[in-house]
Amino acid sequence: MGALFFTFITLLFLDFTGAVHAWFGWMAKVQLVPAILAVNLIVIAVLALLTLVFGRIYCSVICPLGVCQDIVSWTAGRVRKKRRFSFSPALSWLRWGVLALFIIALVAHVEAVKSLLEPYSAYGRIASNIFAPVYRLGNNGLAFLAERTDSYAFYPVSVWVKSGVTLGIALLTLLVVGLLAWRGGRTYCNTVCPVGTFLGFISKFSLYKPVLDPRKCTKCSQCSRVCKASCIDYKNYAIDHSRCVACMNCLDKCKFDALHYTTRRPAKAAAEPAGNDVPVAEATDGGGMSRRGFLAVAGLFAAANSVKGQAPDIVDGGLAVIEDKKIPDRETAVVPPGSQGARHMKVHCTACQLCVSACPNDILRPSSKLSTFMQPEMAFEKGFCRPECTRCSEVCPDGAIRRITPAEKSSIQIGRAVWIKENCVVNVNGDTCTACQRNCPTGAIALVPRAEGDELRVPVVDTETCIGCGACEYVCPARPLSAIYVEGITRHRTI
Repeated sequence: MGALFFTFITLLFLDFTGAVHAWFGWMAKVQLVPAILAVNLIVIAVLALLTLVFGRIYCSVICPLGVCQDIVSWTAGRVRKKRRFSFSPALSWLRWGVLALFIIALVAHVEAVKSLLEPYSAYGRIASNIFAPVYRLGNNGLAFLAERTDSYAFYPVSVWVKSGVTLGIALLTLLVVGLLAWRGGRTYCNTVCPVGTFLGFISKFSLYKPVLDPRKCTKCSQCSRVCKASCIDYKNYAIDHSRCVACMNCLDKCKFDALHYTTRRPAKAAAEPAGNDVPVAEATDGGGMSRRGFLAVAGLFAAANSVKGQAPDIVDGGLAVIEDKKIPDRETAVVPPGSQGARHMKVHCTACQLCVSACPNDILRPSSKLSTFMQPEMAFEKGFCRPECTRCSEVCPDGAIRRITPAEKSSIQIGRAVWIKENCVVNVNGDTCTACQRNCPTGAIALVPRAEGDELRVPVVDTETCIGCGACEYVCPARPLSAIYVEGITRHRTI
């Protein structure tokens, strides 16, 4: 089950056609912190109930960063050819300290801390910045081969680094989490992750949990040696249920039927079995649930049907070398339609990068500003925000970008175009240019004579009808900075 969740959540960040999200986009919305920020009470209640009944299966099945650690740990076991796990006491001071820091960051809107510690977003950055470029390069290789056979089953897509800082953080996160998982399994989950600590507190009161029966245990230590959470103290017949992720590996390994996934009830006095050197601490009751039975109750998910995406238009720039555009220094960043403005984005966004990965126009990229660290903002040197596209609002799991329709989007003002006369080719070269006026989807740009009696015309922007889509900035021929660019507004409005 965890492998299915991990596979399809990863595909959400890799897929550039939108097909996977149509089927499995809900998997991003059932992550705990995004659900809390989106105030999705149904998801929050279901996850809390799931933990109260079965323990931390969220960490073992739903969380992609948790499953990623399992994959690394499983690989380490195959390479090192020995069991690496053993019981270790909980570092409670570190666990609760990180959780307190995370809660403070959520309340105070300290984006850098919130984004770095949230596990789903941490994995999202890994998938978006490391896995996605490799996936796209593979697609482009297939497109190259298909083209040689006159096939159009694949089409090439752009591959580029959208933020060097975010890429570096993703690599560092993967390195730290990977090393901890290679050495000790779920070490990151049970010492650093704030979601793991929070759910661990709830799981201490869960109805079903692994229970060790001291009357049957022979202290063979096999359960402890396969426990990736390092939470089974077989010497004292104890299990730290706040760290247990309900993987059931210990149940499968025990040959003496001493471990059961069941309810815990106080044991009645019983005679000590011969050969046992400790008193009977607790008996089990309720009939253990096997691993297969538990997974059968959880159910299975169907595979997604894939559809072919529409290849973006490629404009031939001719043989002349065209200088790349530079992003202008905006006083206010432009954030996507549906985000309602910079403040709403800052409060709700966890910087998971799903919208950045899904944007078909290549205009979203992570912010490098500390106040909005790694949250999405818009730039228009590679494209513009097409009026018919609402992909970012469809994929956002945490409510930072509310879902909108194309009709709603066409009337949402996210910024205003600003003309810089010193950069305009009409003034610099004396050439006639109508690019910005011809490509404005709302007709907010008009051309007026540069001076009385002058045949050359320059643009004038109607700031009341401009929606800030960036089409004028994208098509402007001025280099390296456009002669017309979009300045963001703090709070979006409907025009």
